[in-house]
Amino acid sequence: MCLCSPSGAAPPPPPLLLSLFSPSRTQSLADLFPPPFPVWPPLLLTPVWKQAKFAQIPIAGGLLCKPADLMENMQYAEELLREFLIFRGFTNTLQAFEKELSSDIGRNFHVDKVLDLVFSVYVPKYQAEKLIALLNFFKRCFSSSSETVFISTLSKLEVSILRYYIIHALQSGKQDKVVEFFQANGNYLMQKREDWISWFAIPYITNPSLDPQFRVYFSKEWSNALVLSFRNFLSEIFNGTHILKYFITEKSTVKHLKDGIKQLNNKLSELQALLEKKEAEILHLRSLASSAQETSVLKENCSIHNFSSGASLKGDGASDKIKDFHESSNTSLSLEENISAANCGDSSSSTEILDEPTLAKSSSLAETRVDVGEEEFQEVKVNFQETFLGHTSTISRCRFSASGMNIASASMDGTVRIWTYDSSTPTSRNATIYCGAEIMSLDWECRSDRLLLIGTADGGIKAWNADAKRVVCDLSTTAEFPSVLDLKCSPVEPIFVSAAASRWNGFHKLDRVGFASLTVWNMKTWKAMTVLPLGEDPPAITSLCFNHNGKILAASATDGMIHMFDMSAGLQITGWPAHDSAVSSLLFGPDETSIFSLGSDGKIFEWSLQNQGQVLSSRDCSRYCSPESLKTCRHEMALDSNGRRLLVTSGSVRSPIYQLQGHMPGLRTLPHSSAITSVDWHPTLPIFITGSADYSVRVTSIL
Repeated sequence: MCLCSPSGAAPPPPPLLLSLFSPSRTQSLADLFPPPFPVWPPLLLTPVWKQAKFAQIPIAGGLLCKPADLMENMQYAEELLREFLIFRGFTNTLQAFEKELSSDIGRNFHVDKVLDLVFSVYVPKYQAEKLIALLNFFKRCFSSSSETVFISTLSKLEVSILRYYIIHALQSGKQDKVVEFFQANGNYLMQKREDWISWFAIPYITNPSLDPQFRVYFSKEWSNALVLSFRNFLSEIFNGTHILKYFITEKSTVKHLKDGIKQLNNKLSELQALLEKKEAEILHLRSLASSAQETSVLKENCSIHNFSSGASLKGDGASDKIKDFHESSNTSLSLEENISAANCGDSSSSTEILDEPTLAKSSSLAETRVDVGEEEFQEVKVNFQETFLGHTSTISRCRFSASGMNIASASMDGTVRIWTYDSSTPTSRNATIYCGAEIMSLDWECRSDRLLLIGTADGGIKAWNADAKRVVCDLSTTAEFPSVLDLKCSPVEPIFVSAAASRWNGFHKLDRVGFASLTVWNMKTWKAMTVLPLGEDPPAITSLCFNHNGKILAASATDGMIHMFDMSAGLQITGWPAHDSAVSSLLFGPDETSIFSLGSDGKIFEWSLQNQGQVLSSRDCSRYCSPESLKTCRHEMALDSNGRRLLVTSGSVRSPIYQLQGHMPGLRTLPHSSAITSVDWHPTLPIFITGSADYSVRVTSIL
């Protein structure tokens, strides 16, 4: 443990200790250093000025730390400290820290400052609690079993320093401080078992400096030796970078984890590329097998049909045998085989081969084939996924805020929760809002994350200020239209539009929710500005959407109509029948030359806005949006920020994601444990949110 000079010879001891250990003082050595005081020659004989000359410094665990590495670790620790001070808002401390760093030339451990803190601040000012906390901090710097010598020595030094504290108070005539010290730390001292019992009587002794048991502690030599021993001990442990070992270990761990993550990402990329290659090969082989099978069946059925036609000319017996053959073969033919056999002959032959039972079976098989196609949607590749479990009933709506940093989710029990999915995002806006009625609509203010609008089934419209965490306005629709089916904020003006219905019988009766009322509200005065015209007894409006500049408002109705309004004039400019059933969701296309509509029957149409009534594309989502699923939710869809993916709610545990550009196959989300009742996309990132009847809300980032 002894530190030696480069030449190997032991350095000369300090003059003070030479005098203490001289032969003439041998008789008083036991008096000067009684049993609890540490006598550790390696520390006492190691001058501080020698320590800076070593090329390598031993640190915890037996590793060697070069001066360059030590400097790098010091800088790393300083950056962590800056980050912590900024995070906690300790700006005054940060300024003092920066000031001291600028004046720190050697960038080494300053033992004198620690000694001044102990012997010039904590002891003279009687700050015993801080003194004990500092000594305990030093103890926590040692954790490994190989450092038991350090721990033992520090424990003995702690005893001597605390006794020095008591002696200093008595010499200053502060017996009350000694009594206060024992009252506050008596239990702690008794746990140390360092013969403290007799010390509890010292404040009541008339002249303790003359008492043989305490006389040595009042001598100048004892206090000087204590300070010098403590100095050398601190120089030893801090020059060995014990105090930095936590930062060094953390830095090494972080680097190791980053390297591991990089290797795993590279391996993941390789596996994904291999998987895509294998999937492409499988699809290619399937297409080849399907083509070969269809060709084989076509030839076989054509030859059977020709043989049947020729045999019918030779007699009824042969004809009966052929008929029996056809009857047996019809039961085993697949849909493709039946169609191929029908196409080989004329219409009369088709009627003979495909009788009514076979046609019914073919129709059933065709439906099954569509389902299989959707099952072949690839599962979306996930970057990360977070699940929020704060609700206690089915999720009715969930929405990203304008920045995407905050999320609002509502449940059937009338509760709205605001939360974040990213641990780096401040949680100052997190809140729970109790509305007392079923939540039917949510919408954030488009220009900030400050305001959230909430529409309920009892005609209430609440404006929640997320910064102030309170309802700033509580509006009500007219008594004739109590159900607020949708709310939409203008992307430009401080206004919003509410779509209210005269009655509400549940999602499964979407086409029977009564009549509609479209009201425009001012978000500065919180008063109704106008009611948009819909005609006499208009069917209820189910969904609203603004174009990018807020000049056009689109609205869908329960009678399958789409209405378009000029917001500057407050008039309806056009409209057309879009579905045979109620329209449950409406979205402008990415370039706003088209508009998407989702019917309650599961049909999705993309309508041209340049040629009114023209369908640009369509998709059948009836498998996910079945009539049975309407008992759980009012289906909706969401378009990502690039206008490339369309996400739809689902009566199943997975939702489909349709690719709108190119001929890429659709995707499907990771499963919930129940139906997916609400969806939304992040305003800028490839991240979507899904709310479910299993009471959970999930945020999913995709690759």
